[in-house]
Amino acid sequence: MTSQKTPQTMKPATAAKKLGVYLGATPPEFQDGVVSRDELNALQAEPPEWLRELRRNGPHPRQVVAAKLGISIGGLTRAGFTDPLTTAEIDELKAGNPDWLVRERETQAEFRQETQRLKEKAAEPPKPAPAPAKTKRRGPRSGPKGR
Repeated sequence: MTSQKTPQTMKPATAAKKLGVYLGATPPEFQDGVVSRDELNALQAEPPEWLRELRRNGPHPRQVVAAKLGISIGGLTRAGFTDPLTTAEIDELKAGNPDWLVRERETQAEFRQETQRLKEKAAEPPKPAPAPAKTKRRGPRSGPKGR
């Protein structure tokens, strides 16, 4: 007796994250149901107009906003951005290039360099440990001579 496999499903929030879109901007039928793995694959392969429009103009979720600005999600939070932004708002920030954005990009660049340095260091073969210093061995101690 074989059991019939049930399709793998996910919550709309998970599917939206995998699609790189803000859940609150998706159609109600997407938000209210569950999404199967096959449906997700179909949406990725042949995105409907609403999905293409969201990807093009937003509003975008924080991870997409951070990537488009070249900073971390933490950098967005430090700058006070907690809500999704549209493509136009992101372009406006890029054009204005405020001081906080410059600092966060520098921080992100330093983080990437350090991550790369650590990755390269981990890939290097370990250096052999130095040999312990040799000491002269003395024979067994005997009492003073001539006593």
